[in-house]
Amino acid sequence: MTRVVEVPTQFDDRSFDQFAKAFGEPDEERLLFDAHAVQWGAPYGLLGLLVAGQNTVERGAQRPRLTIPTDKDVLHYWARTGFFEFAGEWFEIHGRTPRASQSRSSEVLLEITPVRGSDDVHGVVGVIQDRAAAILSGELGLEATATMGFGMALSEACQNIVEHAGTSGWVAVQTYHWRRRLGRRVVVITVADAGMGFRRSLQATQGGRYGDRWGDATALEAALIQGASRFRDPGRGQGLGGIRRYVNRWDGKLSIRSGTARIAIVPSWDDDIPLADGLAPFPGSQMLQIIPAQQAE
Repeated sequence: MTRVVEVPTQFDDRSFDQFAKAFGEPDEERLLFDAHAVQWGAPYGLLGLLVAGQNTVERGAQRPRLTIPTDKDVLHYWARTGFFEFAGEWFEIHGRTPRASQSRSSEVLLEITPVRGSDDVHGVVGVIQDRAAAILSGELGLEATATMGFGMALSEACQNIVEHAGTSGWVAVQTYHWRRRLGRRVVVITVADAGMGFRRSLQATQGGRYGDRWGDATALEAALIQGASRFRDPGRGQGLGGIRRYVNRWDGKLSIRSGTARIAIVPSWDDDIPLADGLAPFPGSQMLQIIPAQQAE
């Protein structure tokens, strides 16, 4: 038997819970991810799709099928992000995929890139640092000090995979015009993995402190707000705090989803809720950082 998992037509962080619900709990049926009707797929959605495929294969299920978008513009964008380079490992792809253009889109600062260890983290930051500096100062009007902070935020987000996930993950960075509410250009960092998630990662060092309250939402609060770490060494667990301070300084947004919960640092231009619990379960963790252009004086 085959179970169809519908991919939302507008596949981004806003529709991700819909996708997670369709993905559902593991079962014996072979999965078919149906993306033929997708009209827009942000990196957040694409990384989530890779996580779903990886999780399915790594738990021993049959490799799922994936029907690709029929919209040519969407299909070519997915190719430019590097999605199909990795999707073939986790999916049986149905449909003809285009070749990725040799010239990178100006929107794609960093194509979908695997993160398996600390060397990958250093490589990611090194590749993007100069290009990001030009975008941050030239297009977003941020101060020069924002560039160093951007590298830190990117590095810490990727390092979170290395230290906490227990498996590999992906990162992607792009810039585009955020028409929804903000009406400004933004840089977006998306990081995702199919690992153990925040609750399991912090269980040994933090679970006993919270007793019956311990769960996905509590674990996210402990990590982001309290600076909790899975390591007992003093001073650990400050990475997410640094990201939070950087995002706050530039009026940005930070969102982290893990298990059945999502926590967010919400700026005035967004209407997300700070903490959502009881969501459809989804493997690993997914992090989104949005840094907007500064308002013209």
